[in-house]
Amino acid sequence: MNQSNISLPPECVLRKARSGDQWSIRLLVFSAKLDPTQLNWQQFWVIECDAYGGQSLRHLVACGQLRNFSGAQELGSLVVASAWRGRGLGTLLTQHLISTATQPLYLECLGQGLAEFYNRFGFVPISFADLPQFPKTKVSSALKDKFRFSQLAKKLLRVPVVFMEYRPNS
Repeated sequence: MNQSNISLPPECVLRKARSGDQWSIRLLVFSAKLDPTQLNWQQFWVIECDAYGGQSLRHLVACGQLRNFSGAQELGSLVVASAWRGRGLGTLLTQHLISTATQPLYLECLGQGLAEFYNRFGFVPISFADLPQFPKTKVSSALKDKFRFSQLAKKLLRVPVVFMEYRPNS
């Protein structure tokens, strides 16, 4: 992974999501038109910022989650609020999520631009056929089913889905 010299702005904090963050996470995900169906606040990390110097005005400006499956994890729902883009928050959050992953890591994204963003961190595009066969458990089949649905949308509707696997030494 390419390390960057980007640091968190002093008015911001990176932290594990809390129960009270659920609606803010949902709003960020909806604003980015991402899949809102598998949002589990316990798996999210958030960046909370205060633009005015007062603690009472803190609000979530970025979020991302590591979805846990049997034998794999998926980096997903990574969003930075439009007003906060261009400050390296997406890079910081991506690096943090990668560093906390404990199993093989996958993601799916829309379009070549996002694929190039994730490629900077060691993700490489893979075909649906190259996705590993996960153990036949109810939990792990959910990841494969999720990717299968995206593959169907890619073929039938020409949705520009890119499947990626984290390979830090590539």
